[in-house]
Amino acid sequence: MSPNASSAARTARVETTHEEAALVAAALAPDDTDEMTTTVSDDRIVTVIERETTGGLQATVDDYVVNLTVAETVIDAVRDTT
Repeated sequence: MSPNASSAARTARVETTHEEAALVAAALAPDDTDEMTTTVSDDRIVTVIERETTGGLQATVDDYVVNLTVAETVIDAVRDTT
């Protein structure tokens, strides 16, 4: 495909469950970009990421998963010390 050809956006949907989903989502919110939408329902977080390129989508999903892991780890650590 030529650089000037139009292409459809790439989309990923990440769905995870957590004991405190709203708290985890709130911890992630400062790192959300305009290409991300997040909803929380009960114990479930659903984040949809849309990027123009496959590489951009991969990088954003990778960052999101790392941030998600850190948020969950910190919340668990705080819960274990209280």
